[in-house]
Amino acid sequence: MLLVTFNVNGINSRLGALLQYLEERQPDVVCLQELKAPQEKFPEQAIRDAGYHPIWHGQKSWNGVAILTRDGPAEEIHRGLPGDPLDEQSRYLEAAYQGVLVACLYLPNGNPAPGPKFDYKLAWFERLILRGAELMKAGVPAVLAGDFNVMPTDIDVYKPERWLTDALFRPETREAFHRLVDQGWTDSLRTMHPDQKIYTFWDYFRNAFDRDAGLRIDHLLLSPTLAPALRGAGVDKFVRAREKPSDHAPTWVELDLAAIAR
Repeated sequence: MLLVTFNVNGINSRLGALLQYLEERQPDVVCLQELKAPQEKFPEQAIRDAGYHPIWHGQKSWNGVAILTRDGPAEEIHRGLPGDPLDEQSRYLEAAYQGVLVACLYLPNGNPAPGPKFDYKLAWFERLILRGAELMKAGVPAVLAGDFNVMPTDIDVYKPERWLTDALFRPETREAFHRLVDQGWTDSLRTMHPDQKIYTFWDYFRNAFDRDAGLRIDHLLLSPTLAPALRGAGVDKFVRAREKPSDHAPTWVELDLAAIAR
């Protein structure tokens, strides 16, 4: 199974690039973030014409997540992260597909920090940690995939000294991420590339992509029952180099599900 997470930064404005990528790579599962489209404006027919079954949770102008599957539809489990019935932001979608629980998430940015947006980010993180613990207790093969808006360590940011007060790199944010991972989740990209400076996001400004001044903020975390299936992980950086790209690149894992079936 090739499973991809990709913050598209506006699905309708990047639809052509997304369809081109789906044709080229033919992933089995795609988790999309930052759709920036209300529910009724999601390009469902174009996605289906490309051979994918979509489920999505849209929101006007902001946020929005989707899960696309190639060989039949996924079974939706949760629309919205459990724990706060008053939270109306479209940031979490959970579904089961081919024996794997796929959680697609778009964690809040949190800037400016400190402030209400940062408080919301940390509270959202706490709810994610609780959901992670529930999935651990259930023992199901699961993946938490998406834009976490956190650089876990210094190697995940091009100049860490410039980001110390940013919500994506503040100690509280990194501590929350590490508490989540310490439940037993495997950081797939870092496991496959333990010492490599590897980024998933490059700002549009200051020629960041050409300078490779990036951040690793898109993550795929595997549960203990899914981690033995990990065969590869990487970033399709070539997509970021194309005309009018998202500021993120697709990030992927290759899973051998037969290994865990055995």
